[in-house]
Amino acid sequence: MLDQRLATRVENFVSRLKRESVCMHGFILDVRGEVKATAYYPPFEEGKAHRMYSVSKSMTALAIGLLLDEGKISLDDCIADYFRDFLPEKPDARLMRLKIRDMLRMATCYRATVYRETDDDWTKPFFTAASTHEPGTVFHYDTGCSQVLAALVARLTGQQVMDYLNERVFTPLGADDGKHWLRDPAGTCQGGTGLCMSLRDLHKVTRLVMDGGRGILPEWFCREMTKKHIDNCLCTNEEERYGYGWQVWMTRAGWAMYGLGGQLAVVCPEKDVCLCTIADTRLDPIGVQRIYNAFFDEIYPYCGMEDMSPVRLSPEMQPLGNNPACALDASPVYHFAAPNPLGLARVELRGNTLIWENARGRHPLQFGLGENRVSEFPGWPGRTMLSSGGWVSADENGNLLRVRCQIIDDAPCGVDMLLRFTGTCLTVQARKSSDPATNAYDGVATGYVEEDADES
Repeated sequence: MLDQRLATRVENFVSRLKRESVCMHGFILDVRGEVKATAYYPPFEEGKAHRMYSVSKSMTALAIGLLLDEGKISLDDCIADYFRDFLPEKPDARLMRLKIRDMLRMATCYRATVYRETDDDWTKPFFTAASTHEPGTVFHYDTGCSQVLAALVARLTGQQVMDYLNERVFTPLGADDGKHWLRDPAGTCQGGTGLCMSLRDLHKVTRLVMDGGRGILPEWFCREMTKKHIDNCLCTNEEERYGYGWQVWMTRAGWAMYGLGGQLAVVCPEKDVCLCTIADTRLDPIGVQRIYNAFFDEIYPYCGMEDMSPVRLSPEMQPLGNNPACALDASPVYHFAAPNPLGLARVELRGNTLIWENARGRHPLQFGLGENRVSEFPGWPGRTMLSSGGWVSADENGNLLRVRCQIIDDAPCGVDMLLRFTGTCLTVQARKSSDPATNAYDGVATGYVEEDADES
């Protein structure tokens, strides 16, 4: 009979993430090439594209690997030589010494990304900004270098990196779930952040790299990409201090593709194990580290020692808790003086709905009490959110309601709010993960019932 003890470890992993309120969307556990556990947290489904954020960098690197293998570029080529039309009359001398090798390992001449999302072209600023240090010397995470590498693919192949990888990697691999790649205003794929692909296809590509490319990718590049090429011990987060490869991170037991909010492909070569995840941890500063720790504590030590039959799980996304004894059924209309940090005009509670009025108009903000509810983010047609609410307390200071909204489209992001209701005023405290839809939800503001508004 097959040993089933590893199944208990997976259950412990799921339970721990739930207990720590990690907003998981799905995961796949692969041990020695066999998928042991697949999980999707409703409403997320198998085969659906999910924003990968900086996993895009790793995929862009695969395209660069193919160009290197074909001899179309060299690791020691200077990147500026391919973009002379973007250079100013007197280009920065340190930029002119920056090599493709250093682009891959995040050792550019900039201490931060130089383009802004409002720029007309996200590639050009890389060649016009003032450098901060000698390239090739230290690690600084720079999404701009991944953007430039994607633009390089387009220049040399005549194809956007999405189309090039579809032709050369995804289709031959059978990674054929629907996918797309967001573009910058100039029409270039966002090489460092824009890929939207399924968890299933992320796993397929990860296993391909683990297996040395299987003739689809160059074996030497798969090997070199996943080796440490530079130290990064000054990084803030624990799991980001083990070094950096070529557009992948080193970890305590191997390497990882890592995207904002918990998009992960964690690879442990010694045991031939990988864990791929999709999530939205952006409201939790240590959310991604929680995923790493849960995996390395609850599952990894037992891989290779214990086994299990493959399972498919459908865990619940953890909603906020609710104390009905503290609930209000409705509230008066609260009026907010302008300007205020949240841009609010009026707010009213009606059961499980906040009538929310701000610069985008008057809209319902719906939430489930103690459960998740799918609805539309207020004032942003077409942007679907998963929201839950819960009454926290009721005392002489009023009734306290918490509401959490998580947008679940191509740009996962969220809002977490506390609302203190009294007979005369409502104070709203909000924080957000950055996105055009959520940027107004950051700060504190107090509104008053109409007869008290003049006295406020």
